[in-house]
Amino acid sequence: MSERRIIDARGSYCPGPLMELIAALKLLQVGDEVEILSTDQGTARDVPEWTAKVGHETVESGDKDGHWYVVVRKMK
Repeated sequence: MSERRIIDARGSYCPGPLMELIAALKLLQVGDEVEILSTDQGTARDVPEWTAKVGHETVESGDKDGHWYVVVRKMK
């Protein structure tokens, strides 16, 4: 059964949200997901670019309630 962890990086600016994501992925199992919440608009672009480059999967992304979110699935 996969797990979803939520990282609340609202109020943190680049590269903070991405660094928090990288640290969280190291602790998870393949198939687990991380949802990162951020008020830094760059996160919505930077995280999917990074996940594609390193081989993880962006499951979902968008904005809601004044912040951006990205859900990433650990693939390796």
